[in-house]
Amino acid sequence: MENWNITADFILLGLFNHTGAHRFLFVLVLIVAFTSLVGNALMLLLILLDPRLHRPMYFLLSQLSLMDLMLISTTVPKMGVDYLTGRKFISPAGCGFQIFFFLTLGGGECFLLAVMSYDRYVAICHPLRYPVLMSWKVCLSMILGSWFLGAVDGLMQAVATLNFSFCSTHEIDHFFCEAPTLVRLACADTSVFEYVMYICCVLMLLIPMSLILISYSLILAAVLQMHSNEARRKAFATCSSHISVVGLFFGAAIFTYMRPKSYRSAKHDKFVSAFYTIFTPVLNPLIYSVRNSEVKGALRKCMDQCTALSLD
Repeated sequence: MENWNITADFILLGLFNHTGAHRFLFVLVLIVAFTSLVGNALMLLLILLDPRLHRPMYFLLSQLSLMDLMLISTTVPKMGVDYLTGRKFISPAGCGFQIFFFLTLGGGECFLLAVMSYDRYVAICHPLRYPVLMSWKVCLSMILGSWFLGAVDGLMQAVATLNFSFCSTHEIDHFFCEAPTLVRLACADTSVFEYVMYICCVLMLLIPMSLILISYSLILAAVLQMHSNEARRKAFATCSSHISVVGLFFGAAIFTYMRPKSYRSAKHDKFVSAFYTIFTPVLNPLIYSVRNSEVKGALRKCMDQCTALSLD
């Protein structure tokens, strides 16, 4: 096939066409994305303003909300503009930035969820040592490490992907630039890159997920030995919300990045990507706020203050 100049634009085919059903789904996606933006922004604001939430657990939660805010902003605005205007072009530089930010945020979130599980393990299994094992210095170091590892993975895959020679077919059957989808357009042999990408997925997905499973297994063992029904109920409520987030996020990411090449299809990939880039972020603030009495208390306090100001 004829090689395609890297300076030419890609064409994103998008997630929806212009039938009535797809227009309804497009509006639904926009509503979900807007709800996610508002929910995560509100979570960030509550944690920033309420002194009772100035603890490592909630600082970790604020970073999760920040990552979800940025993740939505990386993909949905471009998808919405493309659908409404019909101009579906994206430059190689724009494509590279999407790959970089998407993998930085997605990879960082993998490690952040592992850190959050460690935080819950220390809080439940070693409560007296929590101020030492989860000090602010330790917390900040692990958060910076999560961002750094995600950025390294994003930069490496963005640069490597755009260094391939692409064929004359430059249509990307997706609603944003994602490395596995873009690699399908390459004319060159991509087997080495795909092997390296698989190794990266093991490091970025399976290792954090294994640490999470170990942490929650130890937590479960400790919870079952608790004599207080109230303490057991509170521990289960906190951990079940974390496990819900972990299962949704990691399950969709593993499905996209770790399936054998022969089992991949563009249609499945873009709908699964939509799930963990658009629908999962909206669940995080809902799960943590509904199941957490301190967050609900901070929300009520904020609403009471807003009401009092409006009456003055």
